[in-house]
Amino acid sequence: MDIDEIFGESRPVNLPTKSAIYVWGYNQSGQTGRKGKERNMRIPRQLPLELFGCPAGGNSRWLDIACGREHTAAVASDGSLFTWGANDFGQLGDGTETGSKHPKKVRQLESEYVMSVSCGAHCTAAIAESREEDGSMSMRRLWVWGQNQGSNYPRLYWGAFAPNTIIRQVSCGAVHVIALSDDGLLQAWGYNEYGQLGGGVTCEGLQGARVIIGYAKFLDEAPELVKIVQVSCGEYHTASISEDGEVYTWGLGSMGQLGHCSLQSGDKELLPRRVVALDGVFIKDIACGGAHTCAVTAKGALYAWGGGQTGQLGLGSQTGFFSCTPNDSEMMLRNLPVLVIPTGVQLVACGHSHTLVSTRDGRIHGWGYNSYGQAANEKSTYAWFPSPVDWCVGEVRKLAAGGGHSAVLTDACSLKELCEFRLADCVTLSNASMIEDVASRTGSDALARLCERLRAHLHDVGECNNNDDDGFVG
Repeated sequence: MDIDEIFGESRPVNLPTKSAIYVWGYNQSGQTGRKGKERNMRIPRQLPLELFGCPAGGNSRWLDIACGREHTAAVASDGSLFTWGANDFGQLGDGTETGSKHPKKVRQLESEYVMSVSCGAHCTAAIAESREEDGSMSMRRLWVWGQNQGSNYPRLYWGAFAPNTIIRQVSCGAVHVIALSDDGLLQAWGYNEYGQLGGGVTCEGLQGARVIIGYAKFLDEAPELVKIVQVSCGEYHTASISEDGEVYTWGLGSMGQLGHCSLQSGDKELLPRRVVALDGVFIKDIACGGAHTCAVTAKGALYAWGGGQTGQLGLGSQTGFFSCTPNDSEMMLRNLPVLVIPTGVQLVACGHSHTLVSTRDGRIHGWGYNSYGQAANEKSTYAWFPSPVDWCVGEVRKLAAGGGHSAVLTDACSLKELCEFRLADCVTLSNASMIEDVASRTGSDALARLCERLRAHLHDVGECNNNDDDGFVG
């Protein structure tokens, strides 16, 4: 039962509610938020509130989380934006090119109420509403900074859209960015050597913003305008979903990441082209990685296509299981969508070479390249199949995957979940069995799984590492 169902309109304002951010994986630039520590985190760690300037035990809520190649950004419920990690191109938005190994508030956006954030390889973009003097909010506007964005500070960016355009979503790739307006139009800017801007041509050098107006629904018909509801940028390719649940992809397709049987322009598509293999399947969520793409249907099925050399498709390591390129090479790629999980998937996120999903039963799974622990598998270098990530409690709200690290945002949406959050903060090797027993008997499955994994982990590494920062931290 939700808290609001218990209290209705008389819900106390100060009723404890909480979110949690878990981060793990590659940490060379401090992107996992572990202050001065350099070692990679192979299991998820909850970031303590003190890192964000909040008192321990205080209430906290988070709205969004995003991972770039080596930086991370999070949006708090008061509209504040925090960034940390690498900053060699100004992607942290503090006006410098000095990295930070702990979260810092983006001061230039303090007059804005940030609603969502996206991280590219070396840039960041946020959608925010301006805080007016009378307490009201203005329309949602786009702010950009970092590599190819013209500033190390957030700057307001309209691009090819009119100044009164409401921005619905923004997605950042390796060297290109695409923004979606509330009326279903896409504008793209950045580099376009592989046609990732979707304008029908390739170009050398940095390109200004242009609205995408041609979508190839059928190859034997002229491109037409399509209303888009979601977009995702991969490293050098892009995917979007139309209001009819159809998928359009464009850009680099040399690893099959566009989902087409064959390509119209060598190893790339210059115009958005419909993925006909998904004809009749209504897609509600899309995510692009370095050279792979994943899509979730309205019924919770997960499809994946593209490069699978490191297991990021979740289909195993046998090359014979994959479709081959026309010249019968042994490359592990899939140029047509394949069903990976038949039902139950809610959210998906693709990193450079790994994938995360959350399912309707509250579970999180990861797979793909795992050298730094980004797929949350404690031991293997490659996670060839979906493997459970049993270190998080709460209801999963957002998944994020970067170059070599991952993040999950969870909420406590019921009194039971609030109790699970509190108990998870207190779990140690000495009390894990007792808490696991109580959790199992009360249906707190996520907490029970966390205790079980913690006991196994601490027995493996030795009880002496119980307080080590590379072990579990609640």
